[in-house]
Amino acid sequence: MKTRIDINTWNRKEHYAFFCQFTDPFWGVTIMVDVTRAYEIAKLRKIPFSLWYLYLSMKAANMMPSFRYRIEDDEVFLYDAIHAGPTIARADGTFGFAFIRYQNTWEAFYTDATTEVERVKKGSGLWAEVNEPNIIHVSTVTKLHFTSLRHARHFELKDCCPKITFGQVKETDGKRLMPVSLHMHHALADGADGGNFFELYQQLLNT
Repeated sequence: MKTRIDINTWNRKEHYAFFCQFTDPFWGVTIMVDVTRAYEIAKLRKIPFSLWYLYLSMKAANMMPSFRYRIEDDEVFLYDAIHAGPTIARADGTFGFAFIRYQNTWEAFYTDATTEVERVKKGSGLWAEVNEPNIIHVSTVTKLHFTSLRHARHFELKDCCPKITFGQVKETDGKRLMPVSLHMHHALADGADGGNFFELYQQLLNT
């Protein structure tokens, strides 16, 4: 479900009009998040750590309207829920796009996620079976503890989906730190939204 936003009365009307003119309207930031507690929980519960921190990131994103805005045919819509569109690595060195529907509970999310991950791993195509606009593009670079990141972009495509990239976890001074890159369309979100997301995400990782 989605709700159409009246741009004329929207408090982001001028921001939207201004940044929609840009060739590359995305801004990006990379933050080191503390996943010490989240890693311990995943190990204790014997669940995949990668799916656990993905689930928590989607939970944080779904709590924020700025992550649920989408531009469609020059109109803005607010979706009730957004889902994950991650890249899934295969044994042959390639990857495929998946579609993992967000669920309010970990148990439901885990069931859907594991089924979709296995489907993509056993397949050979690039694209997900489901392709909806209310997703977040997600990727993981397990071999790089990066400090910044830039995505490949097709400027002629009117892409407005947020992009989250998780990096390699490293242990420093007894803490496990993971770089997380966030890119968002500036017509729909500002740096403050990114700050609020990381604050909320860190709280969930610590819970």
